[in-house]
Formats: sequence, structure tokens, C-alpha cells
Amino acid sequence: MKERNILAGFRTMESAEQAAKQLQQAGFKTVQVSHIGEYPGGGLDQLTNPITGEIPSLGSLSLDADFPSGRNASILAAADPDASGLSDGGQDSVGPSFLLTAVVPENRSEEASQILRSCGGQF
Repeated sequence: MKERNILAGFRTMESAEQAAKQLQQAGFKTVQVSHIGEYPGGGLDQLTNPITGEIPSLGSLSLDADFPSGRNASILAAADPDASGLSDGGQDSVGPSFLLTAVVPENRSEEASQILRSCGGQF
């Protein structure tokens, strides 16, 4: 039986989890929800005082990111409006932060897509 991979983005974890639950209730077994972001890593592992602590970069502190490839990427990330505070960037510029991945039989892919759309999924 042929299968199809479906990737859908969601703005909130709640709507992504609701879609995953509906897919599982419809009989789709392989469903996963992941948090995605612009920047790599999990950021700081512990609470750190920004004045006295060892902070690797503004991007690490304010964007919850890791920059293992070097200092240049962290300097560039610090220019992001979310890190610098120079502009809010507007809410319209915020894309989906949660990715739902589903593996479905090809003959039921439209059914799965309709469930995802009804929960606010973006393809």
C-alpha cells in the first residue's frame, strides 16, 4: 500500500495536538508534533543572571538558541527584532511554530488533509 507524508504547520501547540488527536481517532497511527523555530538548539540550560552570568550571546539569552557554529551566527541573530527589542516585527510576520507530521495511506490523504485544515493547519 502506498503512503503519503503530510506536513502541516500550526501557530499553537494546542491546535497541533488537537489535530493529532483527531487524526489518531480517525485511525491514522503515525502522527508526530514537533516544535520548530528559526534558531538551533535549546538555549540556556539554567537560569543565569544577565549581569553577572556567563552569557554566550544576546541571541542565546533572548531567543533561547544555541549557536555551535561560531560567534558570527549569534551576532547576526542578535539583530532580530525579537532579540534587540528595536521593533516588535508585527504579529503577522510570525509563522507556524509547531509542525505536525503524519504518514497516511495515499487513498486517505485527502481525509487527513481536511482534518488538518479544520484545525488550522497550513500546508
